[in-house]
Amino acid sequence: MSLKIVMIGSGYVGLVSGACFADFGHSVICVDVDENKVARLNDGEIPIFEPGLEDLVRTNHLAGRIEFTTDLTAAVAQADVVFIAVGTPSRRGDGHADLSYVYAATKSIAAALTGYTVIITKSTVPVGTGDEVERIVRETNPGADFSVVSNPEFLREGAAIDDFRRPDRVVIGTEDDRAIAVMEEVYRPLSLNTAPLMFTGRRTAELIKYAGNAFLAMKITFINEVADLCEKVGADVQAVARGIGLDNRIGKKFLNAGPGYGGSCFPKDTLALVKTGQDNDAPLRLIETTVAVNDQRKRAMARRVIAACGGNVRGRTIGLLGLTFKPNTDDMRDAPAIAIAQGLLDGGAHVRAYDPEGMAQASKVIEGIEFASDAYDVAEGADCVVLVTEWNEFRTLDLDRLKSAMTGHGFVDLRNVYRREELEAAGFTYSSIGRGDENRGVLTAPEVTA
Repeated sequence: MSLKIVMIGSGYVGLVSGACFADFGHSVICVDVDENKVARLNDGEIPIFEPGLEDLVRTNHLAGRIEFTTDLTAAVAQADVVFIAVGTPSRRGDGHADLSYVYAATKSIAAALTGYTVIITKSTVPVGTGDEVERIVRETNPGADFSVVSNPEFLREGAAIDDFRRPDRVVIGTEDDRAIAVMEEVYRPLSLNTAPLMFTGRRTAELIKYAGNAFLAMKITFINEVADLCEKVGADVQAVARGIGLDNRIGKKFLNAGPGYGGSCFPKDTLALVKTGQDNDAPLRLIETTVAVNDQRKRAMARRVIAACGGNVRGRTIGLLGLTFKPNTDDMRDAPAIAIAQGLLDGGAHVRAYDPEGMAQASKVIEGIEFASDAYDVAEGADCVVLVTEWNEFRTLDLDRLKSAMTGHGFVDLRNVYRREELEAAGFTYSSIGRGDENRGVLTAPEVTA
């Protein structure tokens, strides 16, 4: 049965989810307060980069299964299901999740309800938010017939469409039989893929999302600290990661040493979970440490580059390959590249950078760097090149061409994409993360006049 679904918010989660629900055969209306964004979407212009999303939206828009509007009242009035997919950024000053957008959307939804409607929080929200959403609806529209459900998203940027279509699990927080029946219909097309629909209490569902992200962030931070130890004792963190990852109790994913985690989820969600623990007298010490270590690591990567350049980058040109927090996205939120670039600029370096998709967004958050046209343009006249984000096009660089464009010979690999032997054969001084004896040498710093 095709349902009438309304998605409040046409950002990353709302747009991907809305397009996928439309592809399931449901009738979807995406609502956003940004008139310019809605106009662009109706013209077929996608405001974010996500592989496959443009074609998916275009196909379903032409088929009449998805539309975009600023008119929330008209959309909600005809809806069977309303998803709240607005932002929940860290609140300024204290790190709690800012729920003002969620609650504003809730009030507008409540005023527009007609007939039985399931209201679903798709946004990542702290434990108890669903209770407050329910209270607001009852207060705003005492006669409304509705249920409130928690249905957190687990989409990886760069692989979101595949994750939506082939999920590990679909967590649905409700104990209301009517809501359960509706949610089963919402996700019925996934039954061919035997997707595990997991029904829980609403508060449990809200916590599953935060606990999952915090655990993955902690896993990344763990292997980064192990990488630092590997460098001190002459061990190889990639072999260590493989050795422990082959244990099924641990698993191999999220054990790639690097410059720290970033993005739209891990930084704000770990911080929000820490605040929730503190507010409920159940401090989460491991997550508190994860947040602190990750913040420190990003800036430390700039110091690593400076050390590889002999301890001085003043007047030198440093090239950055990649800016986004991960490949296959244009998302610059909390990307390690921000702290790395700033640290190099503070050290007096001239910073040139290239990213296949992220430069427009990077220009809004990093001041004082030069943007290049490709990887080899980045290397032109550079003393050192730093691989920051492991885009596929950076995995098979023409090393001879790269080296010939440079003034110096430094290559700092913050993602462990290359092998020391091939870089040294091409004439580079190579530095990587957590690979023991590979990081013994540094570049000789030339004399530079201030």
